[in-house]
Amino acid sequence: MAQKVLLSEKKVSIILRRLCHQLIERHGDFSNTVLVGLQPRGILLLDQLLNLLKANKISHIKSGKLDTTFFRDDFRRSERPLNAKTTEMNEIIEGKDVVLIDDVLFTGRSIRSALTAIDTYGRPKSIELLVLVDRRFSRHLPIQPDYLGAQIDALQGDKVKVVWSDEPSQSIVYLEKNNE
Repeated sequence: MAQKVLLSEKKVSIILRRLCHQLIERHGDFSNTVLVGLQPRGILLLDQLLNLLKANKISHIKSGKLDTTFFRDDFRRSERPLNAKTTEMNEIIEGKDVVLIDDVLFTGRSIRSALTAIDTYGRPKSIELLVLVDRRFSRHLPIQPDYLGAQIDALQGDKVKVVWSDEPSQSIVYLEKNNE
């Protein structure tokens, strides 16, 4: 598969800072907010955002990591056994503003399963969605992000891959073209 850079290291860094400032504008001191990264790749974005928020003097941010494997509508359709990731939801979300965080929004099915899974932990006041990349023309469900890094157009079969680094300035987004 051929790779094409969609978002350079510098652009990812700028986008992450912008997303942090948008979160700060909407949620203030985050006293009534819980940030929830979706396993497996949404937690990598969550970690980047938490580091940037702390650098902006926002402390005591409540966060969690949510695995939605067994809430997916296709989990019994696989030929191979599924390996669930760890869920770390140590925060009460009852009456809180929840921000679901994932790296790439594709069909919307992962987000639908996250909406189902989050009910296990209480009834939030509101739920918002933050994604780094939106593959806008591939949606199966009417789900749209509240916070968006970048929109891209990709053909069916192409893969959008986010390669994370410990330093936000060294993370990059690729498009892997299907050469069939």
